[in-house]
Amino acid sequence: MLYLASDHAGYRLKEYLKKVLAKKKIRFTDLGTDSEAKVDYPDYAKMVSLKVAFNPRNKGILMCGTGIGMCIAANKIKGIRAAMVFDEYSARMSREHNDVNIICLRGRNFSKAKAAKLALLWLKTNFSNGKRHIRRLRKISAMER
Repeated sequence: MLYLASDHAGYRLKEYLKKVLAKKKIRFTDLGTDSEAKVDYPDYAKMVSLKVAFNPRNKGILMCGTGIGMCIAANKIKGIRAAMVFDEYSARMSREHNDVNIICLRGRNFSKAKAAKLALLWLKTNFSNGKRHIRRLRKISAMER
């Protein structure tokens, strides 16, 4: 399952992305926010991160003004590897090399169409399963203990 959430600054991007995902017939669950009324991004990062950490097949997309706050908050949850993506290279490599399970996008001063394109690229990219990448991810998991 794919989980989406945003704060007020990422709300418009989230609503745009939902339309793109629906058109591509990609199933998702929207965990909020439901308007542009000001909210605290850590609350939404936590909701998505707990869903993603619960099942390794789950993925998440978080959006706030810069994407940075969501990324910091999501990475506080054990089992989450969240990354900011801002171009095709970062979207692709975050999956291939880092097996990222949540991406964070910026809702301000960034093209909605580009953000959607990056999200779709990330969703279709698989982890490489390379030995060196697996070794590094194990080291990261050990740091969480």
